[in-house]
Amino acid sequence: MAVTVLIVEDEEKIGRFLELELLHEGYEVMKAANGREGLEKAQSGKADLVVLDVMLPELNGFEVLRRLRKNSDIPVIMLTARDEVMDKVAGLDGGADDYMTKPFAIEELLARIRLVLKKRGSGAGTAGRDKNQLRVGKLCMDVQRYEVSYDGKQVELTHREFELLRVLLENKNIVISRDILLEKVCGYDYMGETNIIDVYVRYLRSKLDDVYQVKIIQTVRGVGYCIKDENG
Repeated sequence: MAVTVLIVEDEEKIGRFLELELLHEGYEVMKAANGREGLEKAQSGKADLVVLDVMLPELNGFEVLRRLRKNSDIPVIMLTARDEVMDKVAGLDGGADDYMTKPFAIEELLARIRLVLKKRGSGAGTAGRDKNQLRVGKLCMDVQRYEVSYDGKQVELTHREFELLRVLLENKNIVISRDILLEKVCGYDYMGETNIIDVYVRYLRSKLDDVYQVKIIQTVRGVGYCIKDENG
């Protein structure tokens, strides 16, 4: 059954562009041109995910999100033309699953949609039966206990190494861009080196691949990284 995405966007050209791209990717699409209509359609139960603009007539995106979260946990990705950290914080604190600033590459939005749907659809434990256990092959992460092991042997990781590995394990078989990993691991307001994700991937490989003679984290040139699981 096809996933239905609700686009709440008052700029007609942007809304139509998003609609065509989503249809091309196999999604079904609903549209709303103002906040009030968007809220009604989001509450109808017919959509699986909402792409929600912030600057909307009648009700702005933050108010739509606030009202929506009273009785719905439908995944929401917010869009805005404003690149203010406090806007991002307000959206995420209000219950948004992700946040993108215009202009954006459609490929990145599609990747974020897949990421959110994967996480929401399967929960944090997509790599194992126990929701606190993420597994691929002999690699095991206990999210609750903050422990990682390979073939039963404990692997010592720093906080950021752990978070990077967690994101990749939660979304196994999905290629995640460096930009998304940077936001998930270092935060939306990170202002340091842009190649930090590559650095932490090297650290992880030195503690896993080099020690156990495996190839866990795979590089997809020009895109990002993924962990593949032959069993699923």
